[in-house]
Amino acid sequence: MAEIQTYDAIVIGAGQGGGPLASALEQSGKKVAMVEREHVGGTCVNEGCTPTKTMVASARVAYLARRGADYGVSTGPISIDMEVVRKRKRDIVDSFRSGSEKRLVSSGVDLLMGEGEFTGPKRLRVSLNDGGVREIEAETIIINTGLRPATPPLEGIETIPTLNSTSIMELDTVPEHLLVIGGGYIGLEFGQMFRRFGSQVTLIQRGARLLSREDKDVADEVAKILREDGVEVLLQTKLKRVAKDASGKIHLTVETPEGERTLVGSHLLLAPGRVPNTDKLNLAATDVKANKHGLIQVNDKLETNVSGIYAIGDVNGGPAFTHISYDDFRILRTNLIENGNASIKDRLLPYTVFIDPQLGRVGLSEEEARKQGLDIRVAKMPMSYVARALETDESRGFMKAIVDPQTKQILGAAVLGLEGGEVMAMLQIAMMGKLPYTALRDGVFSHPNLSEALNNLFSILDQ
Repeated sequence: MAEIQTYDAIVIGAGQGGGPLASALEQSGKKVAMVEREHVGGTCVNEGCTPTKTMVASARVAYLARRGADYGVSTGPISIDMEVVRKRKRDIVDSFRSGSEKRLVSSGVDLLMGEGEFTGPKRLRVSLNDGGVREIEAETIIINTGLRPATPPLEGIETIPTLNSTSIMELDTVPEHLLVIGGGYIGLEFGQMFRRFGSQVTLIQRGARLLSREDKDVADEVAKILREDGVEVLLQTKLKRVAKDASGKIHLTVETPEGERTLVGSHLLLAPGRVPNTDKLNLAATDVKANKHGLIQVNDKLETNVSGIYAIGDVNGGPAFTHISYDDFRILRTNLIENGNASIKDRLLPYTVFIDPQLGRVGLSEEEARKQGLDIRVAKMPMSYVARALETDESRGFMKAIVDPQTKQILGAAVLGLEGGEVMAMLQIAMMGKLPYTALRDGVFSHPNLSEALNNLFSILDQ
């Protein structure tokens, strides 16, 4: 039996919360082990934010090149070199990943590359990738194992080649016809991206709207934009079966509101959601509770039902965003190192969907506010009223803010438009500082700039 090594803390998963936390704990004087199955940096650096947004940038260049004539710029035929797109993506990922790993190792953390599983309440067995086994234990354990792409239940799915959010980024050619299952962030970003690369794209969503967490008007406008870009969007459409013909074409049979239909495509992207990486942890050995989906349950301070064991990032069922994972790190740093009393309670949730134009969101949606019975007013303005958007010929979408008419506080906002994520961040800062909306209505902003649109947006409430 391998000798058991004792640490002050063990972090399982080197993602955007786990990596910085391990380093901070080590630098505070604790002896820390980091267990990482595949690569440092987590989903964000390796399969999520960094590579996808790099490819989104390439797709936007292709989009603008095709629109050159709209700006009086003559261009020749547009072609896509996926090898160059992939190399650009890989170079940036490699740079970010190596930087994360160097920072982690230089902090003194004992990095164990391998698969970890619990063998007792505070003990793990790590099967190292290069062979061998390590037995380790600690009184403080942080689980940061994240999520992975889910596979939907679909007759025949095991008989055909499929793509997920990771493998689609390794394609060496542009698909002739990409079928996308799922109308969430992943499906929309890849669907629009490959449409701009030149693919025919059909997007299949089971629900009545894309981006099910968004207000109906926001979701409807997103669908309108995608259709304008040439993406076929099928809503309220159920999957029935899938098969491959002799030529390798994929035949996906679906049930639409108009009846059964068979879609024929060259590639199939599965983007129905993600599932937690907890199935190999053997949580039963720790008594840590997870829900029926495998998501670990935590309190407002990110602690599980077992004292001293925490779960941060996507694996705890909270919002699956990198910045939320990093905020989880800050909360545990405050509580475990600085003896603070930080909590996730009432923190603002900002996020950006990197379609083009972007959708930036923060705080309550209109529908959420009305379900809570709040007294609200809604300011809404099309981007076609924004001088900067018109000048750049990027006037699709709208701005929308939810306010409390009594306190004049901004409760939430959605900005679907040019640099929507950046404009949303301005509204978030106002919310963080508890500025009344009137401060933005009456503020002096540089012209011509997107920020000055906030003058007009909130002036609507005076009409």
